[in-house]
Amino acid sequence: MTTGMSEEQIYEEARKRVEAKKGFFIHFAVYIVVNIMLVLIWAFAAGGGFPWFIFPLGGWGIGILFHFLGVFIFGGKSDRGAIEKEAERIRREQK
Repeated sequence: MTTGMSEEQIYEEARKRVEAKKGFFIHFAVYIVVNIMLVLIWAFAAGGGFPWFIFPLGGWGIGILFHFLGVFIFGGKSDRGAIEKEAERIRREQK
């Protein structure tokens, strides 16, 4: 079993990581814009009553946190090793 990656595999893995990072930053930008709008609606339409905007801000913020963790903390680890191990097991069963 070889663990080295070809140039094509390295490029494909890098492309996937870049797409994941772009996806996170788009998600984060939408989060910021929408929550600013919610705060403005609260401030001007509700006259500053109960700060209801904290519920979507907090709930969606938890989602942003998990997205961040998935992309930047745990995203670097690939399933490639597990896939190679399982493929090797299948090859041995075929013999």
